[in-house]
Amino acid sequence: MLLKTDSSAVNASAQKVFEFLSDAKNIEYLLPADKISDFQSDEKGCSFKAQGGIVIPLQYVSKEPNTKIHMESGDKAPFSYTLSIILKETGENTCEGHIEFEANINMFMKMMVEKPLTSLFVVMTKNLQKQFQ
Repeated sequence: MLLKTDSSAVNASAQKVFEFLSDAKNIEYLLPADKISDFQSDEKGCSFKAQGGIVIPLQYVSKEPNTKIHMESGDKAPFSYTLSIILKETGENTCEGHIEFEANINMFMKMMVEKPLTSLFVVMTKNLQKQFQ
């Protein structure tokens, strides 16, 4: 399963957004506060509980300055996945970005997670835009 969000504009340079997202504690500001709990972070990544008590760990795999942050599922993930944030400079103090999420899951699991994940990524994108208004 591959989910890819639409590109969204952010009122900050790709460098500022990259630096913000490279610090795992800032991921908490992007998540819907009413739908997550037990957020934890360190230099390697972060984890949180989603509604229903599912632990979602995200570990940094690679960072390409100002263009891409690549993360993957951690030990306690319910299934294996990767999440990439792709950034593109569009002006002096503007950029755009999108999220690519890939998981190797069966059709039943896809039907269960596709809509909530898509909604989560939309909220994360809007919250990122708010961080740089």
